[in-house]
Amino acid sequence: NSCFAKSSYVSLQQKCLERGCCWSPLSETNVPWCFFSKNHGYSGLEPFPSENAKLTRMDAPSLFGADIKELTFSAEMQTENRLRFKITDANQARFEVPHEHVQSLSDTPRGPLKYRLELIQKPFGLKVWRTTSPEKLLFDTTVGPLVFADQYLQLSAKLSSHNIYGLGEHVHQTFRHDTNWRTWPIFTRAAFPNGGTHNLYGHYPYFTCLEDASGQSFGVFLMNSNAMEVTVQPAPAVTFRTIGGVLDFYILVGETPETVVDEPFIPPYWSLGFQLSRWDYGSLEEVKKVVERNRQAGLPYDVQYTDIDYMENKKIFTYDMEKFAELPQFADYMHDKGQKYIVILDPAVSTGQRINGPYEALERGHAAKAWVTEPDGVTSLLGEVWPGETVFPDYTNQACIDWWVDEISRFHKEVKHDALWIDMNEVANFVKGGINGCTDNKLNYPPFTPSILDDLMYSKTLCMDAKHKWGNHYDVHSLYGYSMVLATDKASKATFGTSRSMVFTRSSFPGVGKYSGHWLGDNGANWNDIKWAIPGMLEFNLFGIPYIGADICGFFDDSTEELCTRWMQVGAFYPFSRNHNAQGYADQDPAAYGFDSLVVNTSRHYLNIRYTLLPYLYTLFYKAHVNGETVVRPFFLLYRFYSDSETWAVHKQFMWGAHLLITPVLDPGVEFVNAYIPDAIWYNFETGVKITDRKATINMYLPEDKTGLHLRGGGILPVQRPDVTTTYSRRHPMGLIVALNDNKAASGELFWDDGDSRGISEGLAINSKLFFFYSSLSETKNLNFYLNLFKCFPFYLFIYLFIFKLYIYIYIFNWEAKISANIDCYPEGGENQAKCEARGCIWEPLSVPRCYYAENHGYITSNKVETPSGITVDIDRNTEFPSQRSRSRDISKLRVDITYLSGRSLRWKIFDPENARYEVPVPLQLPATPETVEENRDYRVQISDKPFGIQVIRKGTEEVIWDSAVPGFTFSDQFLQISTRLPSEYVYGFGETEHPTYKHSLNFHKYGLFAKDQPPGYKLNSYGVHPFYMGLEKSKNAHGVLLLNSNAMDVTFQPTPALTYHTIGGILDFYMVMGPTPEEVVQQYNEMIGRPVLPAYWSLGFQLCRYGYSNDTEIADLYRDMKAAQIPYDVQYADIDYMERQMDFTLDQVNFKGLPALVDQMRAEGMRFIFILSDINTVFLFWPEACREMYSVPELHALFVCLFRAFAAFPDFFKTSTAEWWGEQIKDFYNNIMKFDGLWIDMNEPASFVHGTAGENCLGNKDLEDPPYMPRKGLKHKTLCMNSEQILADGTRVKHYDVHNLYGWAHTKPTYDALLSTTGKRGVIVTRSTYPSSGRWAGHWLGDNYSAWDQLLKSIIGMCLFISGKISITGADICGFFNVAEYEMCLRWMQLGAFYPFSRNHNTINMPRQDPVAWGPEFAAASRDVLNIRYTLLPYLYTLMYEAHAHGNTVVRPMLHEFVTDEKTWGIDKQFLWGPALLITPALDPFVDMDAPLEKINLHVRAGHILPWQKPENNTHYSRQNTLGLIIALNDGGVAKGSLFWDDGEGIGEFCVVVCL
Repeated sequence: NSCFAKSSYVSLQQKCLERGCCWSPLSETNVPWCFFSKNHGYSGLEPFPSENAKLTRMDAPSLFGADIKELTFSAEMQTENRLRFKITDANQARFEVPHEHVQSLSDTPRGPLKYRLELIQKPFGLKVWRTTSPEKLLFDTTVGPLVFADQYLQLSAKLSSHNIYGLGEHVHQTFRHDTNWRTWPIFTRAAFPNGGTHNLYGHYPYFTCLEDASGQSFGVFLMNSNAMEVTVQPAPAVTFRTIGGVLDFYILVGETPETVVDEPFIPPYWSLGFQLSRWDYGSLEEVKKVVERNRQAGLPYDVQYTDIDYMENKKIFTYDMEKFAELPQFADYMHDKGQKYIVILDPAVSTGQRINGPYEALERGHAAKAWVTEPDGVTSLLGEVWPGETVFPDYTNQACIDWWVDEISRFHKEVKHDALWIDMNEVANFVKGGINGCTDNKLNYPPFTPSILDDLMYSKTLCMDAKHKWGNHYDVHSLYGYSMVLATDKASKATFGTSRSMVFTRSSFPGVGKYSGHWLGDNGANWNDIKWAIPGMLEFNLFGIPYIGADICGFFDDSTEELCTRWMQVGAFYPFSRNHNAQGYADQDPAAYGFDSLVVNTSRHYLNIRYTLLPYLYTLFYKAHVNGETVVRPFFLLYRFYSDSETWAVHKQFMWGAHLLITPVLDPGVEFVNAYIPDAIWYNFETGVKITDRKATINMYLPEDKTGLHLRGGGILPVQRPDVTTTYSRRHPMGLIVALNDNKAASGELFWDDGDSRGISEGLAINSKLFFFYSSLSETKNLNFYLNLFKCFPFYLFIYLFIFKLYIYIYIFNWEAKISANIDCYPEGGENQAKCEARGCIWEPLSVPRCYYAENHGYITSNKVETPSGITVDIDRNTEFPSQRSRSRDISKLRVDITYLSGRSLRWKIFDPENARYEVPVPLQLPATPETVEENRDYRVQISDKPFGIQVIRKGTEEVIWDSAVPGFTFSDQFLQISTRLPSEYVYGFGETEHPTYKHSLNFHKYGLFAKDQPPGYKLNSYGVHPFYMGLEKSKNAHGVLLLNSNAMDVTFQPTPALTYHTIGGILDFYMVMGPTPEEVVQQYNEMIGRPVLPAYWSLGFQLCRYGYSNDTEIADLYRDMKAAQIPYDVQYADIDYMERQMDFTLDQVNFKGLPALVDQMRAEGMRFIFILSDINTVFLFWPEACREMYSVPELHALFVCLFRAFAAFPDFFKTSTAEWWGEQIKDFYNNIMKFDGLWIDMNEPASFVHGTAGENCLGNKDLEDPPYMPRKGLKHKTLCMNSEQILADGTRVKHYDVHNLYGWAHTKPTYDALLSTTGKRGVIVTRSTYPSSGRWAGHWLGDNYSAWDQLLKSIIGMCLFISGKISITGADICGFFNVAEYEMCLRWMQLGAFYPFSRNHNTINMPRQDPVAWGPEFAAASRDVLNIRYTLLPYLYTLMYEAHAHGNTVVRPMLHEFVTDEKTWGIDKQFLWGPALLITPALDPFVDMDAPLEKINLHVRAGHILPWQKPENNTHYSRQNTLGLIIALNDGGVAKGSLFWDDGEGIGEFCVVVCL
């Protein structure tokens, strides 16, 4: 044990011997060369041993002088697991921490002690044993002598293991301490957490020691506030050295590591939301800009801060009346959207005057004598902080506390706010000690100074002899923040009353967590600090402060987009989640990076997950509050895992409670992370896929938009539908996620109250134990779910059950509450009672929705006329209710025309009879005459009068399949809303958006419909618009509904079941088809919009593409390798790389000069070639100096923007002249540059790289760019200005606002016509943007997807949706477009993709190749095998394409289309059919439980069917020359049937044979 706390090793030997110590030089300088002999220390006086012993100092040289001769030792067995022992001066009182929880207990422990105290007389020492069998020695001070001088106290103890965690506040680069002679100073200091060993903001002489694999742990806490240092030694041992006070130790003996943690405050619910801050916004106007852009980005976001820049010259309790003039109203501005506002307060008070008069807070403080003083106890100590010369409040003085409480109350009345952030309370001072310096005495210059920063006691703080009520600053320095927290908590209670509010502080001391949270201080925007935040959070949970987090994206320095993306991902799971940065650095709030940036998209995604899980997080805080549990915790705090020694040192992953594992990416340029997986079942939170590894480190793939989230089996997590603030999310339905463990069981807890009331009100709270058991007995599966609920609010429960790889959804619809059938009166969000009632709606804050329409709201019927062919009705707005939106004029008189189109179809059209409005110029194929014979119709129609509504009733079953007789019908100039009840919860359709399941969840989900260049993502509107759905009825009949409206819209489901449409223009033009089978629904819908095109036979072959071929040689090499591998392959593509500077109708003469010859060669060998064309025409070769204005080119009627980094124009394909020009360009390219067989048209949403136009300043009617209701954020985002003008074929001028969603549709037919007229053959068109009837001319791929396992299932769902949307030629980019594909996933995707109608492997630039020959011979062989099966069955697939073209049948078919009477098929989306006869059951994740080895896909032929086939070859040119055969699968009756369609495969005329088999 070192005899010299600090060693220079220069001339040390003589000093060592003078101290009576032993000298032994070593080769390592961090190991003590001078150590104590057995002659040092104290001995116990008789009677000994005793729990109250007298100690006398042994005769030995002094280390620092002023040794105290006689000491008292006292021990208290306070509880069964808590021992306290104290050593102090026997004759004179010394400073002791005046902590509220430091007191002797009068009661004796009620049960047997878990420890035994052994005392050693000479030299005095003690041992603490765990009373196990055999006993285990935990804490042994005989390893070194006790030293107790006036200003130097030392105690060493040998520990039971090296697993030491805690001590603070520092930056610990690992969570478990390095025990190789590391010394950590403890003394509160305003310093940067930059990775050194120096002391930081808090004072924590506490550590936890994990003893061994039993999980048993103990904690050691020294209640001492003086400056100290702790050395961690390899014995293992620790040495405490402090320079004052007493040695007051607590030994906490726990059965698990978590049982030694303190019990903190429970924060208000809103404080668990995401928060934004920065130092120096500059003005309130800039703050509001930040607020608005992050609101507009749709980020969940609850709290906004202002730092010291809001103050007048940085004076607390003031605000800048020039730059922040409207600050008193800012809280109301935030509250209006359900958000909160927090202000900062520093302790230091300026001695200067205010600009326009006295500084009254200062004057009142003078009068109260509230300040820390000089040693004379009278003169206020002067320092310097942000406002200049300052005084410092003495929060240990009751008069100061009263002043502080009063000032905060006064300021709150002037500037309303919701909570307090206290800073600079270490206490920080910009000068050393004070303006007048510090006296040379033993307090300011003690005989021993611990290894603190600057080696000077008063550096950046006050003189040590300054006076507080509690004593000298020397003793209470590290208590300054603690005392400020206590005072601020009193102020908070006085100011906010029954509202919980909160305080969070930079400086802290044990016990602060009872009142306050903490953040990890002024970090930097670098990859080290994102790593070091995790050990910091884990430590503060041990310290009893679970409300903890780091400044997301870093405080100092500019944050790169990659760093901020990764930090937002992990920061979304900090208990305290705040993005904060410093003066002078670039904005780093997520929206600052751009609305479509990766930062925004990933932030929105993971914050939505955070908000979904807030009920779980809140429950964890409740359990921390009442039981002292941790919120964020390491693996080893969990039962079962502490026996796994691999978990003891993990510090780059962390847990929320016991059940959510977070594995972030903490390094630049990394997509694979070494993640430890403890011994349990773990499910991927986002995909449900189970990890099969246990007790292993795996290489986890986490691309740039992903962080690792995994649920531990055995947990039930309460959840809630997220929203943009907790104010709104708390009104949504709640649910449970159930993740089963190995025993098929799970349990969990839910705590719920109003989230804001101070204290825990049993009358307002739920505290629930949740249990779930699953058993399988023979063929019977029993699901048992038990809830123990005391009280509950009106929400309903859903359960999401992870079991192996199955998702089992259980909806409990009658859990203490009826599901609301009310229609939301405030769909845009941000409602409050006043806003709601201003619309004449009903406000019920505990209802979902909480603002809803009154029963009679809507229109009233008049002049109803019925004829054999339909009904005409005039309707008038019910003026009992006010107008909904002042910016959108109500149309008070409307007409409704209902037409009985046929016996199985009808139309209802709602429009303004007096003023023509825009109607969709898409022609439908409707019957020439309506069905006028009642008996021939499968439906009847009823009209409800007040409120107006239409009911469509199916004859025979009498089921109401459409019922808009509900309140809320609205028809105004820019906002149209109509709702309908649904006959069942089984609804399919609407797009184009990525859906996680084929069947819609009706749990208040909203989907936007607006064409956008948006890669598929959950609830993100993508390339096409298809406002069509199919619904199933309880009678097992089906129907379909189309809304022919091309304006931006959204649809919202609710569990009633019901559906609400919102659109921002046009009319309401509905079409219904009656089925009654799902397949007939599709056929009837196809007949209406136009049946799908029949593609060329060769287009059903396998196809290869990538964005990023560097030259034609690369394509030629690929073709050569594919031929050599004998992999069937028909079509090769070229993406925009072949163009000259991405310009349509050009060829790069440098890199692709040989491409025309290559194309000719490939075509001569039976191959086909397809080129990409964008919808734009580039007219500038370089990025122009200024892209600012909107130009009109009469020939093209074009809008100029910046696209592909150039100046570009958009053709108006509605115009006949433009279509002709487009066809001429295509023909000229074919004849003069290069041949092709099909065309691929892209970017036709239309997409732009700027918002609106170059310069992003859209001219014209602002209400078109920013309408009163916004179905999606920013209509012009990445597209054209909504005011842009287009001209229809009949000469009608229309705004892009109305026809935006038709751009791709208008682009498709001219391209199809040009292909046919140019090549004289059928070919194929593949388009990205679609609208109903696009399938008449083109196929579609599902867009720029990602290389991820979940995309396999989502591609099946997408295909089924588009097949229902009447586009037969569809498929996803096999192996994914973005990100690096993984071998097994890509192979499984090749197997699945072999059965996409449109089968193409395609990926993006800068990604590795993923074509079949890129992976090696085994992959190539497996791909060849499955593609040979495809090619064998192409005659069957081609026949299905013909039947779709001729009769409207589906090609890819959900199982319910064939087996609708089997209700189990209604939710199946992991399997699909080719037509009626081929069942495809792919492996969709790496952990399959069916017979599906890696080289196999499961295919089954349905009995009773005949499938035509043909021997496969390398391409269809050769396979079509082989003989045809039949696969005959007899049914139970020995019968089978089928059909074959055959023609030349590419002719335009009718050259075909149809054979019935």
